[in-house]
Amino acid sequence: MQPYELSLTTAVAAIRAGRLSPVELVDSVLERVERLEPHLNAYATVTAEQARHAARKAADDIAAGRSRGPLHGIPMGLKDLIDVAGVATTASSRVRADHRAQADSTVAARLGAAGAVLVGKTHTHEFAYGLTTPQTRNAWDAGRVAGGSSGGSAVAVASGTATFALGTDTGGSIRVPAALNGVVGLKPTYGLVPRHGVTSLSWSLDHVGPLTRTVEDQALVLAALAGHDPRDPASLDAPAQDYRPGAGQDLTGLRVGVPRNYYFEHVDTEVEAAVRQAVDRLQALGARLVEVEIPMTRYIQATQWGLMVPEATAYHERTLRAVPELYQVDVRTLLEAGELMPAGDYLRAQRSRTLMRQEWARVLADVDVIAAPTVPATAAKADQETITWADGTVEAVSDAYVRLSAPANLTGVPSLSVPVGHDTAGLPIGMQLLGRPLGENVLLRVGHAYEQSQPTRVLAPAP
Repeated sequence: MQPYELSLTTAVAAIRAGRLSPVELVDSVLERVERLEPHLNAYATVTAEQARHAARKAADDIAAGRSRGPLHGIPMGLKDLIDVAGVATTASSRVRADHRAQADSTVAARLGAAGAVLVGKTHTHEFAYGLTTPQTRNAWDAGRVAGGSSGGSAVAVASGTATFALGTDTGGSIRVPAALNGVVGLKPTYGLVPRHGVTSLSWSLDHVGPLTRTVEDQALVLAALAGHDPRDPASLDAPAQDYRPGAGQDLTGLRVGVPRNYYFEHVDTEVEAAVRQAVDRLQALGARLVEVEIPMTRYIQATQWGLMVPEATAYHERTLRAVPELYQVDVRTLLEAGELMPAGDYLRAQRSRTLMRQEWARVLADVDVIAAPTVPATAAKADQETITWADGTVEAVSDAYVRLSAPANLTGVPSLSVPVGHDTAGLPIGMQLLGRPLGENVLLRVGHAYEQSQPTRVLAPAP
């Protein structure tokens, strides 16, 4: 096995045991980047020289007994919305073609303090305003979408060009590409991970979180990221947690909610079968299955768009008027639509979200997690605009992808996407686990138990 193939947890163990040097690991990943980037285009910027220098320093520090913890010397990718001092933050847009960050974002500073090594900045759908990341290709099939908006981060992790990566999630932008590329993606509780220094799409819906190859890897990254930051007005001042899921697979006594509505409607038959099989596996591990009714479903997408569209337009107000021609057509259209939205609609969306949070709290009081598909279909073809369901309903690809992930953004609850197999075309399928606010440790425990009982292929086949 080559170093780039190692999961984060395995790489950490090898470095601690002296079997692997950070230099070997980073060199292996950078060689992989050089080989695959022409095919996948996961990175907006590659910081190879900086990464090699950081790897050598990490190796020297670890050898001298100055280890900074499990992430020391581990190569990572950061979504190109996340500021790193001296490195371009373009948001994959011509609008910011010349922008270089003056200071680290909170998450970049925390990962830097933990010794993680930046390989580069990963592509996003322009300003995170989309669900496909069109410039990046799916790690399993280059003719299909990577998912978005954190498509570059998911593809980097799935292809071995980063050991872990960070993304952002406003309507599903971590979990959607995680599911479509067969990796693990976590949208934490709203406010658990600070967003200072991260380009916003919609301030009241934005989250930052990790993409990794295993659930156990998630715990190591989340521990470095979580914690209060007064520079983010939404940041939670919550007690530190131990996110490590443990080695056991026994889920006896745990209640898994299985939706009787919404989450299995207009879902591909192979996706539904794989997720239901995964749920049955959780039951075999001791969990008790409980049917749940998802509340206020008719308002979910209207509330999501009612909040996101005006907030995004407000953020881009000056540049949209100054240089509209620099935006991609799809993003510019959405931003211009936001200028036409009445204030009353935005306020009604705020009210709807408050009621939705209350109703979800009631549902989650009776179960420990809810298990459902992450997205209703696997990766669409690159030129595909719609999905036609069995009953003849036609849905835009972006609407389909956001439909099942948006509730976690609206309610702020944590959501973990884990791979649960592949369809007959060989494309990955994801199951999401949703839990109570600050219940990441429970989600990771359940996801890890499933993962340990059903090992799946971690890396995508090289193109």
